[in-house]
Amino acid sequence: MADRVALYLQDSHDLRDGLDYVRYAEDHGFEAVWQAESRLVRDAIVPMAAYAAVTSRIKIGSGVINNWTRNIGLLAATFLTLDDLAPGRIICGIGAWWDPLAKNVGIERRKPLVAMRETVDLLHRLLNMERVTFHGEFHHVDGIELDVVHGRREPRKVPIMIGATGDQMMELTGEIADGAVLNYCVPPEYNDNALELLMKGLKRSGRKLEDFDRPQLIVCSVDENHDSAIDTTKMLLCQYLAQQPHIAKASGVSQSVITEIQSILGWPATREQIQKAKHLVPDDLVHRITASGTPGEARTKVEEYKKRGCTCPILYPVGGNFKLLIDTFSQK
Repeated sequence: MADRVALYLQDSHDLRDGLDYVRYAEDHGFEAVWQAESRLVRDAIVPMAAYAAVTSRIKIGSGVINNWTRNIGLLAATFLTLDDLAPGRIICGIGAWWDPLAKNVGIERRKPLVAMRETVDLLHRLLNMERVTFHGEFHHVDGIELDVVHGRREPRKVPIMIGATGDQMMELTGEIADGAVLNYCVPPEYNDNALELLMKGLKRSGRKLEDFDRPQLIVCSVDENHDSAIDTTKMLLCQYLAQQPHIAKASGVSQSVITEIQSILGWPATREQIQKAKHLVPDDLVHRITASGTPGEARTKVEEYKKRGCTCPILYPVGGNFKLLIDTFSQK
């Protein structure tokens, strides 16, 4: 049986090139492609629709959208539309976003667990083609349903998977979601605690861990030259460690390193600032929290995540030769 493997795309490539990468991944047996939506650079929905239009088998997930900026009716209609384009191939990956970005665009992320619970519950019900009235703390809807007149009115089987990082959100994910999208820039042993938390939530919902999907984002820089792969990864890590506190915390990197990188990077960071700061990222950190190096080194590291509970690696090619990464993990 072929191993499960997926591709993760962000913004380091031309969007039209992304269509080629997705077709190439499909041809090489990749199970899914996940499109990022994190910084204010590239939304997930437009690329997902493009990927759906040029493929026939590969699954397409949002990796991940946030639960704050789309009205629940629009959110449900969006995934209904994507499922019309690629029936049975769409995955909704959703997360709680992060500060300071959310705060900087006027979003107050209060009670994130309550907000996520309401969103996931209503999204499930709407995609199940139910008529919904609900008045909670974050969502207020009166007698709404997906208003399909021309087309398929049957319930849509769109898995809702939470991209959780913190302990409480991880436990909630096990209780209410169809799966968990485990985060990147963490060491493989991070998964041990994540699985324990998921099992607590799963117990409340009467489910078992072996029946609960746990794909994981993994930074994966592959190059025939080991040093080039490491250098590329350092550019990514210094930006993430400076700008995304939840990832910095989960990675276990020292606060002194984070503070020094933050003193160099602005918001948004420029390429010149990243080049200046990347030397502050230790080599051992790159090896500990990413799968970077030669093809053989990358495969070995990905196996470590799988042994610690990752059910499907979602490989993030941070730069360089995207097709080399796909070739490295090809299932054909």
